[in-house]
Amino acid sequence: MPNCKQYEVGKDCFSPNRNLSPLTTEIDVEGSLMLAKCKVSDLANRYGTPLYVLDETTVRAACKAYKDALEQYYPGDSLPLYASKANSSLAVSHLVASEGFGLDAVSEGELLTALQGGVPPNRIVLHGNNKSDQELLLAYKNSVLIVLDNQHDIERLAELVPSGGIPARLMLRLTPGIECHTHEYIRTGHLDSKFGFDLDQIESVLIYLKGESWARLEGLHAHIGSQIFELEPHRDLAEVMADVLLLAQKLGHSIKDLNIGGGLGIRYVKDDNPPSINTWVKVVSTAVKESCSSRNLDLPRLMCEPGRSLIATAGITLYTIGSRKDIPGIRTYISVDGGMSDNPRPITYQSLYTACLADRPLDSVEETVTIAGKHCESGDVLLKDIQLPSSKSGDVLVVFSTGAYNSSMSSNYNKIPRPAAVIVNKGQADLIQKRERSEDLLQYDVVPDRFRVVG
Repeated sequence: MPNCKQYEVGKDCFSPNRNLSPLTTEIDVEGSLMLAKCKVSDLANRYGTPLYVLDETTVRAACKAYKDALEQYYPGDSLPLYASKANSSLAVSHLVASEGFGLDAVSEGELLTALQGGVPPNRIVLHGNNKSDQELLLAYKNSVLIVLDNQHDIERLAELVPSGGIPARLMLRLTPGIECHTHEYIRTGHLDSKFGFDLDQIESVLIYLKGESWARLEGLHAHIGSQIFELEPHRDLAEVMADVLLLAQKLGHSIKDLNIGGGLGIRYVKDDNPPSINTWVKVVSTAVKESCSSRNLDLPRLMCEPGRSLIATAGITLYTIGSRKDIPGIRTYISVDGGMSDNPRPITYQSLYTACLADRPLDSVEETVTIAGKHCESGDVLLKDIQLPSSKSGDVLVVFSTGAYNSSMSSNYNKIPRPAAVIVNKGQADLIQKRERSEDLLQYDVVPDRFRVVG
């Protein structure tokens, strides 16, 4: 059972990304796990498993931590954006918008979800390294800020924006060439990246855009990766971006926004030690202030894009334990009713998690087991060699810190329906995503008439 207490003392103790469990985690008098005054095993019985559960209090606390830190450490205007790829839904869009956040989207689906979820269009940013005409037009028609990721974006918008129409609101993404220690697949700031313009391309792009009536360049963007525990790369990033900001202003652009991306990591297992939200914002804000001051630049509006650090810790996933396989002297496998289709991160990134039994979270450890998924893949393992009390078929297993990149990366591999999702707060549980049914998975399948046997 993860420690429910905050990991730090003082101001940083309220940083959810440093917790192993949601802020409202408790143990009831019977020794069962509670979340937001809801008994976790009761949620499993009511809604079925696998089940995503999101703690509203933890999400709001993370939002508040970012907002408060920006107000404390950055003297200019600021706008935190929720990186919705972490967990995109109407309910989450409503939630972050109510906390004063904007949102970044990377597809038509995420953009529609944000718009219909109540995020004001002027607080939405559209990313993507291969945007379709449909995505660009949807963003343009809603006055959404469009991130220019490459020459293709420029060429398509030059054709799509009507002659004499309102200029497209643009942000230019650059590749800063900064390395950080994270998984190879989630590094985005180094030179060998599919995202953004290289620094030696920036001046020519800025010159071109200045002469185009369809374009209004409002900001600069860069992002150096995900699940980052280091702080120094963010200081380096501020220096690079300030240089580009200075160049843009010299070329006649009125840049008001500087978007430094996100990437702050969270605590998945006991040994993880990420910076707090407060510390991260302080470092970023100070770096931007100092970089602009040394170049006699006015402070831009500071944007950041937290995703994982905003929502991961708020989420847990519930599974029902099924079969067991004991291999003497080697391993004991315990299988659950989900796996790589509802959480592909372990098989994709070799990600680690913390888990416990819902109704016996404080019982003594009795065995080391490997939690296997039900999919037809030997690599479908959620937790390898984890210590748990003795368990039996029907027990509910809780996996922590699954609020980010679980639901959003889920699939129907093996034609397995996606789980339901609920949000909990003050003893109330509300459905925010219906459970798929097996028959739902066939609704878009089509059998050609010529395949049908007649007579």
